[in-house]
Amino acid sequence: MRVLLADDHPLFRDGVRSLLQARGVEIVGEAGDGQEALEEALRLRPDVILMDISMPRMDGLEATRLIKARLPEVKIVILTVSDEDRTLFEAVKSGAQGYLLKDLQADEFFALLSGVERGEAPISRSLAGRILEEFARRRGDRPEGEAGELTEREQEVLRTVSSGASNREVAAALHISENTVKFHMKNILDKLHLRNRAEVVAYAARKGLLPPATTPGAGDPAIP
Repeated sequence: MRVLLADDHPLFRDGVRSLLQARGVEIVGEAGDGQEALEEALRLRPDVILMDISMPRMDGLEATRLIKARLPEVKIVILTVSDEDRTLFEAVKSGAQGYLLKDLQADEFFALLSGVERGEAPISRSLAGRILEEFARRRGDRPEGEAGELTEREQEVLRTVSSGASNREVAAALHISENTVKFHMKNILDKLHLRNRAEVVAYAARKGLLPPATTPGAGDPAIP
């Protein structure tokens, strides 16, 4: 995994770089503000960008929007101190694949980040629930689909994904391939007018499709 670090605090970048390099992650570049992050992303084309929000010249949210418009394949994970609803919502709306807080323990941070390569979204369930509650309040111009529009297999995938399973775990549980899981997930997103995996979990919670133990916020494990 080739990672670009974007944060305006050099000491923090040093710490994250050392942590990731010790785990075998390649750090291809660093940026001290959003404008530099955009320029370095276009030059280096990393796999993942760890993006702070509050930075000079251009903040991380604007940089995320511009980078995703030019390089949609690059995965951007917000790494910040802010857990405000506004920034959570704007980060996902801007195209971020994940949202992590800087007070994470090192092992938890690395475990969540490692899931990005498998298509998982490093967002805690409590944060995801808040993001999608905000989506629900603002989605008036985008009608939500109904689970009844899904095939029986798609509903099985929806329930299994929403319980916190990764694509690999869904495939094993339903005895299908990971590529088939991805195909069903694309159909689920299209039919329900959802944007990403985090929205699927919140949708399932709102519709009562999750068992109580897996409702967002219970135990606060990561959403894949």
